[in-house]
Amino acid sequence: MTSTTTRVLRLLSLLQDRGYTGPELAQRLGVTDRTLRQDIARLRELGYPVHGTRGPIGGYRLGQGATMPPLLLDDDEAIAVAVAVGLAEDGSTGIADIDHSVKRALAKLERILPKRLQRTVHALREATAVGPATIGSREPDAPVPAETLATIAAAIRAARVLELDQRQVEPYRLVSWQRRWYLVGYDLDEHSWRAFPVARVHRVAPDSRRFAARTPPDSDLVAFVLREVASAGWKVHARVTVLAPAETVIARINPAVGVVEPVDEHSCLLLTGADAMETIAIYLSMLMMDFRIDGPPELVDHIRALGRRYRNAVAHL
Repeated sequence: MTSTTTRVLRLLSLLQDRGYTGPELAQRLGVTDRTLRQDIARLRELGYPVHGTRGPIGGYRLGQGATMPPLLLDDDEAIAVAVAVGLAEDGSTGIADIDHSVKRALAKLERILPKRLQRTVHALREATAVGPATIGSREPDAPVPAETLATIAAAIRAARVLELDQRQVEPYRLVSWQRRWYLVGYDLDEHSWRAFPVARVHRVAPDSRRFAARTPPDSDLVAFVLREVASAGWKVHARVTVLAPAETVIARINPAVGVVEPVDEHSCLLLTGADAMETIAIYLSMLMMDFRIDGPPELVDHIRALGRRYRNAVAHL
């Protein structure tokens, strides 16, 4: 690759981030103003819409054009796009044309990734399962650094023990659900299977020890995570008796909403949770079934408040 080509690619990379003045670009590239203008012209000939404005606050920026020119991605951006596109492919959008385009985009990106980045992307994709989509969630996002996910995925692939904060864990599967990440692992300190919320982990480091695979707690580790989240993974929890058969309730709710236990042929116990008591109250109103609150008292207060609002909303009719 010639020095001119390298410089033009560097210029394109800079313009994709934000706008710059001419002197700023010339200084960062180590060229004269004349050479900068020549490189800008080369980018325009290649189809990149580089807009320039004059004046003391003028400069250059990359705008929208009539065609789609190639993009430059750094390592972190390439990994993020490849993993995100791969997860979209695994989850399927349900739109035929888009699903086909997702597959083609992923194939193109993987063909040009360097081997070292391909290994990271493949490790993440192989280690990750996608949970079911749910509608109307009000739970906040819990973003996780890409480096953390890459470290966990590499440990899963190598069957290497991980240190999660102060815990020793055998990692088995990453699960992406509701814009959150969970690690299914065997806790060597508590000798139990757990679904660890990755966003709550402050330190992740691979151990030198390797481990032999254990029999997983469930053939479907996504289902295992959903049950763990429903029973223990939320900030607040509730016990509700639903006056309907267990199979009717199970068919009505998403598995992540709660765990259903039969009481008799006409009723069942729903163990549910969320990050806020108000969310549980809304979930219950969406059941469209009669129910009785067994606890906690705070949920009773929220249900009473909702009841008053509903009554007031129709009082004038």
